[in-house]
Amino acid sequence: MPRYLTMIRIEEGAFEMSEADAGFGQRMEALFEEITKAGVMLETAGLKPTEEGKRVVWEGGKISYTDGPFTETKEVVGGYSITQCKDLAEAMEWSKRFLEVHPPQWKVTCEVREIEEMG
Repeated sequence: MPRYLTMIRIEEGAFEMSEADAGFGQRMEALFEEITKAGVMLETAGLKPTEEGKRVVWEGGKISYTDGPFTETKEVVGGYSITQCKDLAEAMEWSKRFLEVHPPQWKVTCEVREIEEMG
């Protein structure tokens, strides 16, 4: 079965976890339990803020480094998951369900990409 990388894109600093409604954590926990029991979730995690990150760029035959935060970027990857689904439609359905757990005033985007298997 194919594997999919889902990148959770957020506008960094646009909202705080403390702004979530009281049931948010319970809804997320229930969804993660369901997706894990279904054998779909292989790995997931949130990412630390960009101010703690670095970028490495290869351009013109040279390496350059940029310390975070990356102010020129409005939307950043705030987390990820790796799932194993029968097809893209199933991966998209899980992403839809993940987004629906979030408070309606938040803007969260999921980019779903199939992982290219090597060899």
